[in-house]
Amino acid sequence: MFSSLQLPRASRRARALGATMASIVLLAALVPVATASGPTNPQATSVHLRKIGTTRMVTAAPGSPGSSLSAATEIPNTDVLERTPKSAGGSGGSLTVPIPTPVTVTSNNPGLFGFNGLSHYDSRTASGGNQYSLEPPDQGLCVGNGYVVETINDVTAVYSAGGSLLAGPTALNAFYGYSPSIDRSASPLVFGPFMTDPKCLYDASTDRFYMSELTLDTDPSTGAFTGTTHVDLAVSQSGDPTGDWTIFSFDTTNGNGTAPGHPGCPCLGDQPLLGADANGIFISTNEFPFFNPGFNGTQLYGISKSELASAATGATGTLPAVWYDNVGALPTPDSGGIWYSLQPATSPGQWDTSNGGTEYFLSALDFFGAGDNRIAAWALTNTSSLNSASPQLTLQDPAVLTTEPYGAPYPFGVTQKDGPTPLRDALAALGYTDSLAQLNANDDRMNQVVYANGQLWAGLNTALGTPGTAGTAGIAYFVVNPRWQRGAFSPRLQAQNYVSVAGDSVIFPSIGVTPGGSAVMTFTLVGPDYFPTAAYAMVTPGHVGPVHIAGAGQAPDDGFTAYTAFGGDGIGRWGDYSAAVADSSGNIWFAAEYIPNTPRTLLANWGTFIGRVAP
Repeated sequence: MFSSLQLPRASRRARALGATMASIVLLAALVPVATASGPTNPQATSVHLRKIGTTRMVTAAPGSPGSSLSAATEIPNTDVLERTPKSAGGSGGSLTVPIPTPVTVTSNNPGLFGFNGLSHYDSRTASGGNQYSLEPPDQGLCVGNGYVVETINDVTAVYSAGGSLLAGPTALNAFYGYSPSIDRSASPLVFGPFMTDPKCLYDASTDRFYMSELTLDTDPSTGAFTGTTHVDLAVSQSGDPTGDWTIFSFDTTNGNGTAPGHPGCPCLGDQPLLGADANGIFISTNEFPFFNPGFNGTQLYGISKSELASAATGATGTLPAVWYDNVGALPTPDSGGIWYSLQPATSPGQWDTSNGGTEYFLSALDFFGAGDNRIAAWALTNTSSLNSASPQLTLQDPAVLTTEPYGAPYPFGVTQKDGPTPLRDALAALGYTDSLAQLNANDDRMNQVVYANGQLWAGLNTALGTPGTAGTAGIAYFVVNPRWQRGAFSPRLQAQNYVSVAGDSVIFPSIGVTPGGSAVMTFTLVGPDYFPTAAYAMVTPGHVGPVHIAGAGQAPDDGFTAYTAFGGDGIGRWGDYSAAVADSSGNIWFAAEYIPNTPRTLLANWGTFIGRVAP
């Protein structure tokens, strides 16, 4: 069926590279090299929140999966999205990451329950087939009240705790009240907003599900980006996610939509990261000028959970204030550095209520893409003021902690096991000569952070050896005690470790932690010995158990982003993140990307695996 397909137009594929530095080795130590002492930016302001309307997930028959190789109608121009949050210039050296002792791999999974989650096929065929082909999925997962909610690029669904589909798959454009991504039934074509970077969490204190999404507006007649962007936030009206949700939105086009000091805007609030404490939900973004080069750093937002829940049901006509801070404008430890990817903590229901309520964050400090041996811990205090008309939160000075070395795997891709690749074969028949794709292991920004049992847990991708040189990728993870001494934020690195598998790679970690401090890390396992596989490991502050194969990959990744016909460079998009969360029974649920034996589309074959395990 491939022989009659149209030759695609090549599209650009931008990748921002960190600066190349001379090689030095940095030593790690379990001590902070800087201590927070006070507020970083008392000039925080507020953002206008809009209430858009009511929605719910619907179940509909899938539309056409598509049968064309034409990039013009199958693939949005996502060059503007493929940004790496690194600073220009700066000084420093390339860092060598030690090769850690590998852990064993086992297919023995005592107590594991799992099922296939959403896939590229589900995303492409939603909304009557009026969706783009997209890679990667960007995994969102939240669990509560016996429900499992999954949201990915660009579709969402609700499952029972037993894995039965209860609602969806629903296209995100439809769920958030927009027209389809691309209406192929219209002549000429009609284009809707572009949605990406989904996240979700369940909060037991308000008994609500919260979902966030980055939305980029487009010209309906051409599909071209207009430069207007916003974060959309869906809040369930009850603890039942199959029921009604209310949609809210706030502008990210120019920081908070109106404030000066955002060079190159209109801007993109890339990869909104979602967390929560006792009082609020918190979203951080990486701000990039939309039509110009540059990077403006992290923008931070906070909103009252209880007031959002009330506004979602119409119990109050008043919308909560959105507290906002331009963290990217704050000084960093390195000249020329810009703060990026402040990952807000989620929690299994444990909150730090001291200092008027405190939300914690962790971030990596590899400002220039040369590797680093530091992370930053952050504390945002007086979060209870989010419940007032004029929130007065204080972002404490970040504490810089010396850690084990880490560095971005990018620009190399990690190897995968060879096997059938029908898309690559079809392109070869059209004259393209692509090798077996590698998988993008991304950069070394901080991934999901969890606050549990008085500690912060998080991990990130790292090269093993010299960052940026071909090899295998592993995971560096950290456990931080966010302690306070004599009223000052003075966190301490409690423990750290690496996860690696001999000859293969593990990428895109997320750690789920129970209230008692038991932890499970999920990730993708891939290499010469494995097709892309969903895996997990039990972890403690200083020890990693065997790597368990949860969803065994059934074929190589054979997606369009790797191939030259679509502007690829041999490295397919993957990730960009996984998810893991504890439920009220002490189980940990996780979701990660892999290659299942389920229906595929012409242009991609990825899927997701959802698992549950008792740590």
